[in-house]
Amino acid sequence: MSDTVADPPAVAVAPAAEAHADRVLPGGRVDTWRHPTTVRVSHWLNVIAVIVLLMSGLNILAAHPHLYWGLRSTFAEPWINTPRVPDWLMIPQARNLAQARNWHFLFAWVFVVNGLIYLSWSLLTGRFRRRLLPTGADLRGFWPSVVEHARFHFPTDDHARAYNVIQKLTYMAMVLVVLPLMLVTGLSMSPGFNAIGGVLLEIMGGRQSARTLHFISAGLIVGFIVVHVGLVIWTGFFNNMRSMITGWFVIQPEGSTAGPKLRRNKDEGEAP
Repeated sequence: MSDTVADPPAVAVAPAAEAHADRVLPGGRVDTWRHPTTVRVSHWLNVIAVIVLLMSGLNILAAHPHLYWGLRSTFAEPWINTPRVPDWLMIPQARNLAQARNWHFLFAWVFVVNGLIYLSWSLLTGRFRRRLLPTGADLRGFWPSVVEHARFHFPTDDHARAYNVIQKLTYMAMVLVVLPLMLVTGLSMSPGFNAIGGVLLEIMGGRQSARTLHFISAGLIVGFIVVHVGLVIWTGFFNNMRSMITGWFVIQPEGSTAGPKLRRNKDEGEAP
């Protein structure tokens, strides 16, 4: 019998995991895998759907650019009079309520189905919990994160691997509050849906309240998009766009930031 000790069996590395392992770049940078294919495809489908929904929605609103609360349109006392928008901001690019509704309803279903597929995938794979669900440590670091945002300080080093607590809470609010409200108010205004489930209209407080809440939800989505795009540009437009096209995101050397430098607690990864 030989006294030679056999080498332990090699641990097999899944090809996908190996392909998505961090890649060291010159200058202390690291290329890291950030967005899987499902995330990227659903993101760009959402971009197209939201643009069409907003532009066709403006055309629908232009047919009666006034908002009310309750059951009826009190023409003499609207809650808000919305300004006229240029034709190039609308789909179609002229006042056409019937065609605008067709565009709106079609892409509303694209948006809903795409969102349900993404949400289901995120829950099944655990990505929702890992990437979006705030932890206790996240919540305890809320105010330091507010300070960082107020100073336009956004780390681009290893801290950029994960969303900060404000990002997580914002995404959660959009996914769990704003988008469902947009969907429910839209359905409650649909005559076809009211024929089989008119209780939604009662819950909304009437057709005019549903219409106003739908408009408010759209405004919140526009606000989110403006801030989102602004931060994409501020924190590195080409790097962020590359990550949403290829899936790969470059981590800068330790201490790198997209804004004025703010000393960080290296142990906690939070601003002091």
